[in-house]
Amino acid sequence: MRKLNYFLFTATLLAFMSSCTLQKMLKIAKDQQLEVTPSPLEVHGNKVTFEMSAVVPPRTLPKGKVYTINTFYQFNDKEVKVGTIDFAGNDFPNSMSTTSRLAKTFTFDYQEGMDPGNLIIEGVASNPASKKFKSSPKMPIEGGEGLILTSQLIKDVYTISYADHGYNDKEELEPTRVDFYFDKGQSAFRQSEKNSARGNDLTAFIAAKNITRTVTITGAHSPEGTERVNKNLAADRAEVIEKHYRALMKKYDYKGKADSIKFVLKPVVEDWTSFKESIASFDDISSSQKAEINRIVNGTGSFEDKEKALSALPEYSMIVNKLYPPLRVAKTEILTVKVKKPNAEIAVLAKQIVDGKANADVLTYSELMFASTLTPSLKEREAIFKAATKKDGNWIAHNNLGAVYLEMAKEAEGAEKNRLVEEATTQLEIAANKMKAPEVWANMATAQIMQKNYDQAYTSLQEGEKGSAREMISRNISSSKGVIEAKQGKYDLAVASLSSGLVDNKDVTFDKGLSYLLKKEFDSADAAFDEIIKADKNYALAHYGKAIVAARKNSESNVISNLKNAVSVDPSLKGKAIDDLEFGKYKTAISNSLK
Repeated sequence: MRKLNYFLFTATLLAFMSSCTLQKMLKIAKDQQLEVTPSPLEVHGNKVTFEMSAVVPPRTLPKGKVYTINTFYQFNDKEVKVGTIDFAGNDFPNSMSTTSRLAKTFTFDYQEGMDPGNLIIEGVASNPASKKFKSSPKMPIEGGEGLILTSQLIKDVYTISYADHGYNDKEELEPTRVDFYFDKGQSAFRQSEKNSARGNDLTAFIAAKNITRTVTITGAHSPEGTERVNKNLAADRAEVIEKHYRALMKKYDYKGKADSIKFVLKPVVEDWTSFKESIASFDDISSSQKAEINRIVNGTGSFEDKEKALSALPEYSMIVNKLYPPLRVAKTEILTVKVKKPNAEIAVLAKQIVDGKANADVLTYSELMFASTLTPSLKEREAIFKAATKKDGNWIAHNNLGAVYLEMAKEAEGAEKNRLVEEATTQLEIAANKMKAPEVWANMATAQIMQKNYDQAYTSLQEGEKGSAREMISRNISSSKGVIEAKQGKYDLAVASLSSGLVDNKDVTFDKGLSYLLKKEFDSADAAFDEIIKADKNYALAHYGKAIVAARKNSESNVISNLKNAVSVDPSLKGKAIDDLEFGKYKTAISNSLK
């Protein structure tokens, strides 16, 4: 907070409003005060907001007269009108014997190049009745020199969100299932079952020598029979299928491969689950009959007691003839390794597709999309995704092509950067027309951030939050939101968003630290900057941020040591530090230390 004895204002006022001598005007004017808070002025959310209070000495504000303080900000050869404070004599009935005070908050938009600049004011004494006025010369206000631009250090973060290509190059197991059925109370594997279509399919499957990991055989029985009989039946039925399976492996010369296959036998004894499922889908009995059957099955008593109760039902013969036979079964599930092309082959075929030397059908859509992960070249990825848009044209291909253009734009400048962002936007708009997915919205926001359209980007990110997104995409969205919130001066929101953002992105952590600093949580800011330095001691702005924290905490030694670290990494920060109003009271010490 600074004060100014601004004699010229009151001098002008008195010259117009009274007959006092010039000497008397100058004497009274010495009591005039103006205060500006904060001082120096600060930029937050691309705006400069400050409070100015003014005090008019006694006997200088007659009734019917108005004293106006016009406020401006001058920089280079430009001037921005900020606002006015009006002292109307009629509003201060005691102004002849007491001082008159007014305070007002002003805001003006920040423009690049406003620093250095000055807050200036002019006084205007007026008589509304006669419409006469007289103005003082414009003069600078002490404490209104320059701007603190720490908020402008917020770094844009360009997150890139690829949609999942849908291909898994790791080992996957796929099941093959076959069921074999048995006569009542029997575990013999009938020749008719071996020669059935199911039996022939199993034989052909084993003959093909698929890479097999496990064979799980679940033996079961129908409800009739004693506990001993049922237990043996279930186990025996599973074992006879295992024996048959092993015989076929021997026939087709599996040799050592057979030892790597794990057989799992699971006898299911006296379990009503399959029976109840059959009853539920059985159309030949009424709902009341089904209810009675379920009452028996779900009631108390032994398995044999329940089967005996079922046998007393009039529909029992129908159940025995139609529902029991499918329960006398051994269910076999074979888990084999899914056949896939080697990654090297996928990469070669993708290159051939892109070069027009192979038909796009030599790869599935997901294989082609996966091929993009096998090359670090953005140009090659671009070509692959272009081919994918022609092969399938779904939203994922267009989104990922847009994402590649954004990655290219991150490394480009000027007209080339603008062209790539436009290319990305076109692909993302196509993707959005097909599917408004979080990945698409996140990328659209990145394109808009690159174009400095922060409000549009924030709207896109809010749309992206509405969908169900993978964790990485959610972190991308939170990171971008946090950057924009910090630029808007919404530091509480920024900290929350950035804390949910990309944990291994140093720019995200820096923006979080700066947001803490700007909301005056200095220890948290320091911790964030330390986190960056621990990961990368050559991140110059983290050292610079720590220097600002030290200045805010009035620690000159830490200001100097952190600035030395920053300048050692980035010498261009020396000039910035000397001129930075954050370090105004340390300017001489900084100049001497950073020679």
